[in-house]
Amino acid sequence: MTVDGPGARTVVDGGRAELVLFWGGFPAVGAAAGWALAAASGWLVGQEWVPFRWLFVLAARLPDPYAAGGVVALGTIAGLVLAGIANAERLIVSVDRERVRLRRPHGPEREVARRDVRAVFADGERLVLLGADDSELAAEKSDLPAGRLREAFRSQGWPWTDEDPHRDAYRRWVPGLPGLPAGADALLTARQRALDKDRAGEAKELRAELARCGVVIRDTGRRQYWRLTRSAPERGGDFS
Repeated sequence: MTVDGPGARTVVDGGRAELVLFWGGFPAVGAAAGWALAAASGWLVGQEWVPFRWLFVLAARLPDPYAAGGVVALGTIAGLVLAGIANAERLIVSVDRERVRLRRPHGPEREVARRDVRAVFADGERLVLLGADDSELAAEKSDLPAGRLREAFRSQGWPWTDEDPHRDAYRRWVPGLPGLPAGADALLTARQRALDKDRAGEAKELRAELARCGVVIRDTGRRQYWRLTRSAPERGGDFS
């Protein structure tokens, strides 16, 4: 965490250590894994349960320097690919007295004004900002420590809470459950299919659609839980 100066913004990110881990550690681990596989290729060829066994058969037929070098190179490349993915997913939080900026290295920056925020908290792997009607103004996946985020927001006078103030309001979604706004059940059904098929992008889009209906979603594994905001439209049925 860095502070630009008295009264200035506070920045929370993974720092240089995280970048060293990504761009140095991941390729090194990949290279080491490749070397270990090359060394064990002769033994792996004889194991029927090994997936992609033909690759190890091919590696075993090559002269040792070529086989080892090729597999180590592939492991290094795989480590670099993972490093690139991890780097792209890094969340950088910049907060001052008036606004917070949320951005990723290769994505658009999102800005939320302090006057619009009623509560800020860490919900598992998500940083959540709630608005005046208890809707989610932002909910960004993050591996930043909750303690550092809490210190940053509180030092700038933001309303940080240690847990979701509406945690007990969520209900498990089942098809046809009464109490949802019109159309929300169909969106939850479509989102459940997306979750079951690991289509994260589609699930995220449907979460945004549900937010427009006044429905806030919490995921636990592949189970969906929901609650309504204060400005949710008229419900399609009564609670029972």
